[in-house]
Amino acid sequence: MSHRQLDFYRAISEELDLEKMQHRFLLALLDLQHVERGSIWIRTAEGYRCVEAVGNQSERVRGIVVGADRPSIVGWVIENGRMTIAEPGRDARHFREIEDQLDIKSTLILCFPLVLKNGGVYGAIQLIDTSTGGDRLNLDKEYLDLLQGLVDIGSLALSNSLVYKYQVEENLRLKQAIDAMRGGDSIVGQSRVFHAVMKTAGEFAKTDFTVLITGESGTGKEVVAREVHRMSPRSNKPFLVQNCSAIPDSLLESELFGYRKGAFTGANKDKIGLFEAADGGTVFLDEIGDMPYQLQARLLRVLQNGEVKPLGGVRTRKVDVRIISATNRDMKDAISKNEFREDLYYRLNVLPIHILPLRERREDIPLLLEHFLRRECLRMGLPGKKIDRKAMERLLHYPWPGNVREMENFARHIILIAGGDTISEDDLSVHFGMGREEEPARNGGALPRRTSGEEQGGLSLSDYTWEELERAYVFSLLEKNRWHVTRAAKDAGVTRSTFNSRMKRLGIQR
Repeated sequence: MSHRQLDFYRAISEELDLEKMQHRFLLALLDLQHVERGSIWIRTAEGYRCVEAVGNQSERVRGIVVGADRPSIVGWVIENGRMTIAEPGRDARHFREIEDQLDIKSTLILCFPLVLKNGGVYGAIQLIDTSTGGDRLNLDKEYLDLLQGLVDIGSLALSNSLVYKYQVEENLRLKQAIDAMRGGDSIVGQSRVFHAVMKTAGEFAKTDFTVLITGESGTGKEVVAREVHRMSPRSNKPFLVQNCSAIPDSLLESELFGYRKGAFTGANKDKIGLFEAADGGTVFLDEIGDMPYQLQARLLRVLQNGEVKPLGGVRTRKVDVRIISATNRDMKDAISKNEFREDLYYRLNVLPIHILPLRERREDIPLLLEHFLRRECLRMGLPGKKIDRKAMERLLHYPWPGNVREMENFARHIILIAGGDTISEDDLSVHFGMGREEEPARNGGALPRRTSGEEQGGLSLSDYTWEELERAYVFSLLEKNRWHVTRAAKDAGVTRSTFNSRMKRLGIQR
């Protein structure tokens, strides 16, 4: 017995992992009783759950929950806190449904309570004899008393591991929450339209249909797409993002579909595309309205048949992906101009979500500002900052042409330039470039007021600096093109890179 006792102590003292400890603990007790079947049960809100099982067809028992209102030997032991011996065929406490699915039935069951330090019972452990005569279990009183002592020691070790596991999980949840506050995108809002959008997203998440999210640039379309994925059955699978307007046409095709070695110059090895990499998960196609026309037919095939063919490949491959797309374009207008396929549009727009700009849901502005200020202060290790009443009034009337994205950048800037722990109306003039006597611009690029031109009833361009005029011109182009930089650059007659550099020099961000 001493050698087996030593093995038992090793089983519960050398293992830190809860699942492995449960398994070794149960095996050690089965070895002491010369039987091959056993199980460990824990009290839960639903009843009694089997967290470990050993023996023939144990996988059919592990994970089963017996309701507290149903008769069971483990339930009786947990509720009464006493060891018991039961003969399954004759004992009314036996939960027969479990045995119905097993080829080999139990003939005798020895069940011990698992006890906490304070005497409370949190579970039970069953040692089961399946021999024909049910004579393998040693039921000698002294032996059972010794076994009960070992079980008591093991149950304390198990309870400590359970507490440790829950603490680790709680710490992980707290870490994820802090990480989200520090750098992650968050869904924040209190307006009626915001809650309507989130309710719709929750309903759409239950399905596998395509979702098309529309709204102005910076309204948070990608954040909503991530939320749909997070709430969906695919949440433990990849969520991959591709902006359809950010890269050249040929590169976009290879990014989405992949390529085979030798498909083009520089293709030195095979590369899987986004659709294959996201198999089982979700692909988010941002700025879908700017996808090249010839590439739209290939996307349509993915939606219709669930098939992709890499560049240079000869065989198609089946993929299981959900496609969520987003655009700030008027898709009906794009279809009328033959810039977007009508059949693809209806395939993508099965479940539509429209996000209103901030100027049309001003109730969300205070909550969003508070969220971004708190998050950026936490990220930078700075004391928290608040916005005083007058500053908040001006921010509520500011139109936020860049929407949530502009507000996020504002928070990063203002916490660095505002002195003290309160952001005042004077602090806003540094960021928005407006004096206290001026009203906030009705768009981000409006020219500041000048007296001479307005007093004469007209606008005198000579009253403005070159930078003021250029800023107003750039903003006008961006608003005309719904903040699509490529189209704005085309209207300006310059390349996208040149237009981007002008925006950067002027401090204009999307």
